[in-house]
Amino acid sequence: MAPELPGSYRKMKTSQRAIMEAYEKLGEACAQAGPLTERERALVKIGLSTGARLEGGLHSHVRKALEAGLEPAAIRQAVYLALPTLGLPTMMAAATWVEDVLEDDQK
Repeated sequence: MAPELPGSYRKMKTSQRAIMEAYEKLGEACAQAGPLTERERALVKIGLSTGARLEGGLHSHVRKALEAGLEPAAIRQAVYLALPTLGLPTMMAAATWVEDVLEDDQK
């Protein structure tokens, strides 16, 4: 089962169909532009969202990572790797956002 899209995303898909179709096609093209597996791409997206401090993006990419079969431990480690490069505050914020999703997933 695919994760449910956030309400704001669904609203944009309805009100701006052409833009969102182009956005989704761009995402698909980027995903197919190289040899990374779905799991590897999920970890990259988690790292990017962590580094950019994108709470909503990280929530979304953690849900997608779980759908791709990543274990919670792997998702957590991807965030922990941010510590020496981005610092404790960024890593801790991201770890909190990851747990938001993982706790919801266990319910």
